[in-house]
Amino acid sequence: MPTHAAVQAYYGQELGSSADLKTNACCDAEALPAWLKPLLGRIHPEVTNRYYGCGLVCPPLLEGCRVLDLGCGTGRDAYLLSQLVGASGQVVGVDMTREQLAIAREYAPHHAELFGYANVSFLEGTIEQLQELPLEPGQFDVIVSNCVLNLATDKGAVLRGVKRLLKPGGEFYFADVYADRRLPAALRSDPVLYGECLGGALYWKDFLRLARAAGFADPRLVDDRPITFSDPRIQDLLGDTRFFSATYRLFNLDGLEDACEDHGQAVIYQGTIPHYPHRFDLDGHHAIETGRCFPVCGNTYRMLTESRFGEHFIGVGDFSRHYGLFPGCGESLPFASASGDKAPGQAACC
Repeated sequence: MPTHAAVQAYYGQELGSSADLKTNACCDAEALPAWLKPLLGRIHPEVTNRYYGCGLVCPPLLEGCRVLDLGCGTGRDAYLLSQLVGASGQVVGVDMTREQLAIAREYAPHHAELFGYANVSFLEGTIEQLQELPLEPGQFDVIVSNCVLNLATDKGAVLRGVKRLLKPGGEFYFADVYADRRLPAALRSDPVLYGECLGGALYWKDFLRLARAAGFADPRLVDDRPITFSDPRIQDLLGDTRFFSATYRLFNLDGLEDACEDHGQAVIYQGTIPHYPHRFDLDGHHAIETGRCFPVCGNTYRMLTESRFGEHFIGVGDFSRHYGLFPGCGESLPFASASGDKAPGQAACC
């Protein structure tokens, strides 16, 4: 497996800008909401030109929050989040690549003057050893990362560190790359595949196992897209393996179960989250219209009533009765973009 030094060299020296990437894995192809575009436009071009994220890590309702950005790079997401948390919030970025951190820090005064406040700081370190950084347990409302977990040499340690740093009810909201199968050692050790966020990509089911072992009982898939390859050599190396860029949210909540259990509960969204007056999407399976009594499992009930979203939802029911597994709780490949796309050699089970 490539070392930290190899990853640092790839992102700090080999890549001059996002145009040097060989796949669309580390490119944010997600449509940016109209209300976010002006905020992104305020970030200095020297910061945005060396952006290697694979998704949008700006969850709703961040004003006043303390946010940690893992693998912040040159600070694009950190400076975007800075505007969302506002003067009363705080953003801390962590990265191990000095060349990228130098750019992030160089433009900190520029953004502070432009925004009218200074609420961003950067720390040098590895995300596998968050306990070594000057960060207090239970310090953050939200932790984000953008196409970084796949580069970590110990992904379980990252997730355990995140769990330790989140406040009760806080969430880890992150975009990353996943494969539809486990990769052979030769692909995992290829330095270009690793740098392009493919060699270190987890088999999606192994990610779920790691997340649950770290204490995140019910990972929720927000959205996803298939990854394509512009370099024929990479396509030849990977063969039939399929990769997906996906955004997950993991809540730090006691009482979450490992399945969607039905307690006869429901929630009513009040339409009060900024920019979401008509509907709130918790994940790819929960699009909750304003004013509608929306049946939910016990885990979803806790996520919406015991987190920062709580004041925006009316909870109906409690946990006094149990009606079995909530309908539709399945165990198949979760990525919506894979539906109807049968993998080569795949056989039916019945």
